Amino acid sequence: MCLIVFACKAHPDYRLILAANRDEFHARPAEAMQWWPDHPEMLAGRDLQAGGTWLGIGKSGRLAAVTNYREEPATNHRGRSRGELVTGFVRGQEPPLSWCKNLRSGDFRGFSLLMSDADEMAYVSNRGDDARRLEPGIYGLSNASLDTPWTKVLRSKETLHALIRRGPVEAEQLFRLLGDREPAASDDYAGTGLSPEMARAISAPFIATREYGTRCSTVLLIAKSGRVEIHERRFDSAGRAAGESHFEFAVD
Repeated sequence: MCLIVFACKAHPDYRLILAANRDEFHARPAEAMQWWPDHPEMLAGRDLQAGGTWLGIGKSGRLAAVTNYREEPATNHRGRSRGELVTGFVRGQEPPLSWCKNLRSGDFRGFSLLMSDADEMAYVSNRGDDARRLEPGIYGLSNASLDTPWTKVLRSKETLHALIRRGPVEAEQLFRLLGDREPAASDDYAGTGLSPEMARAISAPFIATREYGTRCSTVLLIAKSGRVEIHERRFDSAGRAAGESHFEFAVD
């Protein structure tokens, strides 16, 4: 997943508002969000290549989402899938910061991880950011540290802030935020070795290229009452909507 913007305890009605785009190669197989048959307490999409997920939530309200770091691939890397970070936390019981103490982050390639339970939300990265509890506020995460000031992160945070200031927040408003296909005026990804065309394409919140792009958008609202509302909208290689799922449940 390559863009997550969220409001942690920053709205009078919701303890968490989260909007996220998962960007991936279109050829990589995945399943739509569902309650997992082998772990029926977990709601998530599924990466069929490595078996993990990019974002998941449990009936207990435990939530996790992971983004990768943009870095040169380790050709001989035989570590664990970063999708295991999400499943491991959601299926666990420890508070976020306690869970991080037992995390062997060196087993994974570069990642940033968000975790939340009923009491706290935390962030950690194995590229220099120690685990920390997040204070109430609006945050943005892409393929770097939390709140790295890339154009698409800043623009998406500003849009979310404006929505919250106006009052009630609806899922369709958040999907419009995630559907922003306007690239950055300048290249946020200089020096990555990408072609100018690809660098420009991935500077937008929603990425639409033939081989790589936004595969799905996810909107999550957790009310202060414990009611969870979650939507997933999926897209094909042309950037066209190709399916949608909607779930609601009360946290146990």
